[in-house]
This record gives sequence, C-alpha cells and structure tokens, in this order.
Amino acid sequence: MAEATPEPAERRIDLDWIRIAAFGLLILYHVGLLYVTWTFHVKSSSRVPGLEPLMLALNPWRLALLFLVSGTATCFMASKLRAGQLAGLRSARLLPPLIFGMLVIVAPQAYLQVVDSFGYVGSFGEFYRQHYLTLPGQFCAGPGGRPPCLILPTWNHLWFVIYLWAYSMVLAAILWLAPGLVRRAEAGLARMLAGPGILLWPCAVLVVYRVVLFPRFPVTHTLIDDWYAHALYFSVFMFGFLVARSDAVWQALEQWRWPALAGALVAYGLYLVLRRQGLSSELVLAGLRLIYGIDQWCWIAAVLGFGRRWLSVRDTPARRYLTDAVFPYYIVHQTAIIVAAYGLKSYGLPAWLEATLVILATAATCVLTYEVVRRVGWLRPLFGLKPRGRPVADLAPATR
Repeated sequence: MAEATPEPAERRIDLDWIRIAAFGLLILYHVGLLYVTWTFHVKSSSRVPGLEPLMLALNPWRLALLFLVSGTATCFMASKLRAGQLAGLRSARLLPPLIFGMLVIVAPQAYLQVVDSFGYVGSFGEFYRQHYLTLPGQFCAGPGGRPPCLILPTWNHLWFVIYLWAYSMVLAAILWLAPGLVRRAEAGLARMLAGPGILLWPCAVLVVYRVVLFPRFPVTHTLIDDWYAHALYFSVFMFGFLVARSDAVWQALEQWRWPALAGALVAYGLYLVLRRQGLSSELVLAGLRLIYGIDQWCWIAAVLGFGRRWLSVRDTPARRYLTDAVFPYYIVHQTAIIVAAYGLKSYGLPAWLEATLVILATAATCVLTYEVVRRVGWLRPLFGLKPRGRPVADLAPATR
C-alpha cells in the first residue's frame, strides 16, 4: 500500500481513475503496436489486422485526454503555489525522470530497435558507448549513413514528459505575467461551454487544427517542429487548467455525456468507412480530418462526463496506490514491452499467447519497479515520485 498522506480537499477521484485507466490503455495500445502494420521499435513475427480498428478507436483522444487531466491537476497545484514555485516543482518532478529515462530506461529500446530493424550485431555496451551517447548523433541503416536513421539519444515514449514540462513552463510564465488574463479566460470559457457549447466549440477548434495544421505539420514528437501536436496538446492542457474549478463546465460534461458518446460512435463509424475508400483522394482525406477532430472531442467529453457520473465515489486504497504508481509504470512500461517482445520473438508463439506473456511481463516489471523505487529515497525523484517528507501543499492531484 502507498504511504498514507493527507489528501487535498479539491482532489478529483474521477480524474484520478480516468488517468489511471488512460495509462492502462496506453500500455495495451503499445503492446498492440507489435502486431499491426504500423511502425514500432520492435515488431512481432505475427500480424493481427483485426486490432487496427480497435486501436483507431483510441488514436484520436487517448493522449489528448491525458494532457487535459494534467492541466486540471496543474490548476489544483497552482492554487497553492506562486508561479515560480510551480515552475520549480514541475521541473523537479519531470526533468529528472526525463533525463534518467533517456540515459537508462530508453537506451535498451534503441539498442533492440537497431538490432531488430537495422541488423546491428554489436553488444549493448558497444552500442551505448559508440552510438547512443554521441550527443547528438544518429544511427543509420543505409551504407554511408543513408536513411533510415535513428536519432540518438532519444526519449521515445517519454516525449509526453518533455511536452508536459514545456507546457507547464509556458503556463507558469502566463500566471506570472498576466494572472488577470487567466481569470478572465476561465470566466469566458465557462460561458462559451454552456449547453451544447460543451460539444460544439471544442469540436470546432480541433477540426480546424486537424484540417489546417496537420497536413503541414505531421506529428513528430521532437518538440521543435511539432506544431499540430503543440496546438492540440497545449490547448487541451490549458482547457483542463481553465475549467478545473468550474462546476458549470463539469455539470455540462455530465449532462451531455450521452450525446457526446453518440457523436463519438457515429464519427468513429464514419471514419472507418472513409478509410476503406483509400487515402489517395484529397476529398477523402479532408473528410477524414474533419471527422477526426469531431471524434477527438466527443470521446474526451464522453469519458469525462461518464467519469464524473460514475467514478466520483468513495476513495479506495487501490486508487491511492495506483495514483502514485502509474507514473513509474509509464516510465518503464515501453522498455518492458520491447524487451519481452524481442525475447519471445524467436519462439514463434501464437500471437495471443505471445501478447499475453508480453502483458504479464510488462505488468510484473511495472509493479516490481514501483515497489523498489518507492522504498529507496534517491530513486524516487528519478521516477517522478515526491521526495519523502515533502509538505502536504506540494501534493498535486493525480497527474505529474
């Protein structure tokens, strides 16, 4: 059981559970990437095409939802801190896991990728010394350094951490320079989102992003040139921050949960139908982008609305344990998936059995890692856990 600590009065149990579930889905999604035709760091010998429609159901909204919940948690944190303190606390909680993760946790992913995809035959130690730490560097499969190339060192799945840190720094600057602007934005957003506005306005914004920005700025997760992703993720992060304390907005999300779910299901169905028409027509691509933006927000609104309705329940030890555990789980899960999948690949197991073993190995690695880390003081900051003895005021709800 996690350490017993006093809970902040504004803690949102429903958002804690949503965050936990979203990270759980992320683990299953990354396991699924082993078996579909899309690129991944290591691939299984088996393919399961039936997984792709299920994964397409998650693609539009799973990460945007996490950034929104992170924004909400940051609002509760900011209520106890000055802007500079917020920036310092976010940096202390996010940067050590990012740096440690890139140097230690992610390196085996990169090694197995060049072995599996590029035919590298050297040892991990040779790869780490000669290639991974060449700051900056790249490992290219083609002769003479021709593509495809892997930029090293890499943050891989930890891109979420650096993006969350960057958005937190921008927010801290806004709170320092223009706190009145934030208060006016909170009030204005609450008015805009009354009634059907809770669905219409966010859908319109996300459609514009998908139609205008996405064709010009495909998602890269490299931070520097990822403008569609920044528009999307920073917007939902700020949305979460600005509506965190608005009872009217959360009531609207709960009231409109069924229309949101209906809209999400219809948009998802239309998206699958259009994809079957092929991706070579500009008209089809435009339709897919429009539907994608609607699908994004309708799923998010439905999850938040049903979560508020069903998950705002009496607290449980499981919620308290998993709220602390989920960030260390996130840090190690993809490395565990890739190592397990690569180790099982040569056995030629049926996809269902191989996937089951990968999931079990990943779950065991996550649990063991957290149980060790939470007991070792110097390891805790490297996995995003607060140092022992931190004052209660620093205990931010839910998401780091």
